[in-house]
Amino acid sequence: MRLVHHDRQTDLWKLRLETPSDLWRVTRFIHPGELVGASTTRRDPEAPADVASAEKTRRRVWLVVRAEQVEFHGFTKHVRISGPIVEGPFDLGRHHTLDLAEGDEVSVVKPSVSAGDRAILDEGIEGRGDATILIAAVDWGDSALVRVRGRAILPVVDLRRTIAGKQFGGSQGEKDRAQYVAELLELLRREAAGATAVILAGPGFLKEELAQRLAEADPALRARLKIFATSESGRVGVDELLRSGRAAEALAGTVAAEELGLVEELVRGLGSGTRAAVGREEVEEAVEFGAVGTLLVSESLLADPTAIPVLEMARTARARLFVVREDGEAGRRLKSVGGLGAILRFDWTSARAKDGPKRSPESPRAGPRSDA
Repeated sequence: MRLVHHDRQTDLWKLRLETPSDLWRVTRFIHPGELVGASTTRRDPEAPADVASAEKTRRRVWLVVRAEQVEFHGFTKHVRISGPIVEGPFDLGRHHTLDLAEGDEVSVVKPSVSAGDRAILDEGIEGRGDATILIAAVDWGDSALVRVRGRAILPVVDLRRTIAGKQFGGSQGEKDRAQYVAELLELLRREAAGATAVILAGPGFLKEELAQRLAEADPALRARLKIFATSESGRVGVDELLRSGRAAEALAGTVAAEELGLVEELVRGLGSGTRAAVGREEVEEAVEFGAVGTLLVSESLLADPTAIPVLEMARTARARLFVVREDGEAGRRLKSVGGLGAILRFDWTSARAKDGPKRSPESPRAGPRSDA
């Protein structure tokens, strides 16, 4: 995301959407009631009266609407912003839908920028673009390929095949294995073409065999290949790798992997009972003690009036705010503990015990938990 212009007097932000993740970001940055402008097309009302409405020429114009509905369509990679037209060459007051895609520019008038808005904006502006990482968690008969780009984890294929065992004779098992490897190699070569890095993971030695054969077939690919061991293959193996943090260096720049890693760190902190806080009251208390290093918030809570003050306090206290999408594994885990969680710099409960509770003394902190 690129900040094209910011007018402090008019509160106008002009942004260029450069990656698919920016489309999700702008959906959370724009709120109902705000003025949103973009280049769009609309039927020309000055066309001759005898021309059917469906055949009237569409003109490209710059329109500003007052947002009533903001929707992110991840499958088609578009953002739709609907509302009445408040600025434009014609049709003032009529409803229109702005359709934004990767590469478009959009203007937003925001009288105030909340801590959540700023977290979304900073993430987009500071990003270096969405690197595409191909992950293959492989084993005989059960493999999965996914693409990780920005905030998205996109399935490519789940490859499941029945491979004959020793009881069926060596020749059939060898044929099944050779065919399975050939299928995987074809998929990997095809998908690796647009990938910044290719990660091979799994419990056995199949990943090493594939890496060797890929490097032999395409020596230029060797530098982009990374191998990691996991206890499982398939989609379970992919999730295990992303949560473990072992591939952090190879996945650097992919927000989806960072998202999973942070939620996993929160869950581990809950298990210890001292390195995490969840829920509005508990997180607010930890913020007041200056103990919060990173505050995780579910995307649906960005406009929640009970959560906004906590986010503002955390930003003032220089805690990092990280917005978690709700449509993935990380989002579901965070939502299971209330949608608000803090990774702590230190155990603030010791300070609270010494100074006395500053808030909600009737709700003492529970002991170690691992229900996330």
